Amino acid sequence: MYSTHYMDLLMQNSPWNLILFMAIPVILAETIAITELFLLKSPNAYPMLSKVNHIAGVLAGLAFVGIIIYFIPNVIIPLATAGEFRTWIDVVAIFSYILAGIPMILLALLNLKLLFRKVIEQKRTTYAILLLAAFLVLSHIAMIFGMVDPGIAGYKPKAKSFSEVQAPTHHMDSMHEGHHHH
Repeated sequence: MYSTHYMDLLMQNSPWNLILFMAIPVILAETIAITELFLLKSPNAYPMLSKVNHIAGVLAGLAFVGIIIYFIPNVIIPLATAGEFRTWIDVVAIFSYILAGIPMILLALLNLKLLFRKVIEQKRTTYAILLLAAFLVLSHIAMIFGMVDPGIAGYKPKAKSFSEVQAPTHHMDSMHEGHHHH
């Protein structure tokens, strides 16, 4: 069984990559979702929840700005230029993860009133819910495809040359190699 680069990235540098790329964005998104449910029921009844929702929305957007800035030059460009994606499964996992960041960034801009500045609060709430829903769908697609064995779509790791086997590996090199799980 092989893993996607998405899963490899989460497993590397344990536990930090898992915290940075999964735990923080998911905790912030879940905080936004849960507080939004209470706020929908009684919009003005929970001023503290409204503040938590606002802060989590801004922080989630900032987190994804950082994630995207890291992912494009360090993951996507190297994999694309080397032709190292592990089939379409790997592509779906990685790109849906990056695309999930866009609604979170837009939600942060909405919370900062830099987006739809003059729209009434009820419409802003609708936009916030739609952006959160888009994030949830895209991030779950990333998680699901990230856990799929790319071998079912025909992935087979390239045979290593003798020099690659002997050379010491850099921490990012494992992003480009197939991992066997027994």
